[in-house]
Amino acid sequence: MVLDLILQALWFILPAYLANGSPVIFGKLAGGRFPIDSGLKWFDGRPIFGAGKTWPGLLGGILVGSVAGLLQGSLLIGFLLGLGALLGDMTKSFFKRRLGKKRGESWPLIDQWDFLIGALLLVSLVAKPSLETVVILLIITPFLHLAMNSIAYLLKLKKEWY
Repeated sequence: MVLDLILQALWFILPAYLANGSPVIFGKLAGGRFPIDSGLKWFDGRPIFGAGKTWPGLLGGILVGSVAGLLQGSLLIGFLLGLGALLGDMTKSFFKRRLGKKRGESWPLIDQWDFLIGALLLVSLVAKPSLETVVILLIITPFLHLAMNSIAYLLKLKKEWY
């Protein structure tokens, strides 16, 4: 019973997970060029998002989330989960820059929940996940996120393991 709930939650959020992980690949393919903030600074003199947030990463992530959703049976839900995940991550990056945190600097739990919360908020416009699903995802996402980041680190796709 619990395993079924976990698998259902993972299936629901899969487009967001895939969208969140894919910008690192699309960003590398584009050579890290085309930052979303164009290198501009906020009023505090710090980058708006930072060089790690690129147009190829954003658009590629949205595409991956959308295709995953289409394969699951709903392009719209996949699109919203993917877009929400990336907007959540960008929002976190904005606040990290305001706090003076460097790119890649750890921000425990916020680094793992940012994309999840963004995805759940945006998709809630058209689909309401159950409270059980949300609780399960809040619990397991930090562990899965750390595992995937560790794999990306071992594959030399990321500079940090976390």
